[in-house]
This record gives sequence, structure tokens and C-alpha cells, in this order.
Amino acid sequence: MEIKAGSVAEALSGLVSKHPDLRRHLYTDEGKLRSFVNVYLNDEDVRYLQKEATAVKDSDIISIVPSIAGGR
Repeated sequence: MEIKAGSVAEALSGLVSKHPDLRRHLYTDEGKLRSFVNVYLNDEDVRYLQKEATAVKDSDIISIVPSIAGGR
């Protein structure tokens, strides 16, 4: 999906505005990105960049990857 945005936060906000049911999966009730949701900008974890304030360009790709855990 293409979304015009200047930052990761704006891109995620645009995504949620187009698909409101995603909000509960991505954000806490306080509006914080859930800890188990990993966001990557061109394969770089945004937690090691400028988090949601990380700037984006038209050619950038944002990936949302939920953490998977389990086992015995």
C-alpha cells in the first residue's frame, strides 16, 4: 500500500486511517506502539534509528512484523 508521509509515525497513522481495525493490533490504549510490533524501514529496525520520528522518502518501504514467541 502506498501512503504519502514524512515520517514512520505519519505513515502508520495513514495506514490506520485507511484500515481502522489495525489500530488495536498496533497501538496500546494510550496510543503507544505495542512492544511486540516491530517496524522496519528498508530492513532497518526503527528502534535503532529515530523510532517513529524516523523520516521517510517516497522510495522507502516500511514493514510491520509482529513478534512471534512460543515453545515449552
